[in-house]
Amino acid sequence: MSENIYDLAHGLERGIRETEEFKALQAAYADVNSDQEAKEKFDRFREIQVTIQEKQMTGQEIDDETVDKAQKIAEEVQQNAVILALMEKEQAMSTIINDLNRIIMMPLQDLYEVK
Repeated sequence: MSENIYDLAHGLERGIRETEEFKALQAAYADVNSDQEAKEKFDRFREIQVTIQEKQMTGQEIDDETVDKAQKIAEEVQQNAVILALMEKEQAMSTIINDLNRIIMMPLQDLYEVK
């Protein structure tokens, strides 16, 4: 009998944690957290991202004040080398996650493929 699908998922989770990309992301996140200025900027950046996502998910309009605040915080973040390094590592991890998602979705794509 084949391995339990959830056991495979947990194995994948453990594998992700062992990748160089994840380890680099952890190190970059630690760097941000050890730099008080970077941590404060990053926390504000994440907070505004969550606010915007919540508004989008609930169908609320994103007001000009929120947009302006987001742009200002994004500009501050882009000027911080420690945060930029973290974002670069996040992008590398995101690429892996997207690749894994494509692989996982292949059975459904094959199933629904028009022949």
